[in-house]
Amino acid sequence: MAINLQKGQRESIRSPKFTIGLGWDTNDSSTGSSYDLDASVFILGEDKKILSDNHFIFYNNLKSPNEAVVHTGDNLTGDGDGDDEQLLVDLGKIEANASEICIVITIHDAHTKNQNFGQVRNSFIRIVDSATGEELLKYELDEDFSVETAVEFGRIYKRNGEWKFEAVGAGMKGGLQDYLDRYQ
Repeated sequence: MAINLQKGQRESIRSPKFTIGLGWDTNDSSTGSSYDLDASVFILGEDKKILSDNHFIFYNNLKSPNEAVVHTGDNLTGDGDGDDEQLLVDLGKIEANASEICIVITIHDAHTKNQNFGQVRNSFIRIVDSATGEELLKYELDEDFSVETAVEFGRIYKRNGEWKFEAVGAGMKGGLQDYLDRYQ
């Protein structure tokens, strides 16, 4: 049975291969424009910087080196139930100098379309064991991010040789470029 996390809670990841499922629903009628939320991953070193440009995984770079993290593709609408986007993770393939995997969701063209995470509901991140299909961890974001256009849903980090997940739920007014600036 999955462990339901609260913001700031941390839990060990017991599986070296897992799927990160990300989901959300939008209030399509609020702006008159369709929503395109995008999952991105930053693989960071101890210095909290991206290991290389290839360690920034998003809709235009779906695989990290060694395929330690693979983005399964961009969902342009978020329609339907369940995961809207997924990331496949194999910690056995990740570089030894990687210490953190940061998972961020941004709204594509948020400023142009006058959209923010206050118009997004039922957001979650979950970790599913790839071998068994068992949901290990889940974090449901229940805050109202009324001005934020990007949210760090969670992070996976290595501490004393063990990988753990932290439910972050931190919003940012800027977009993807702001996260790139932070981690480069």
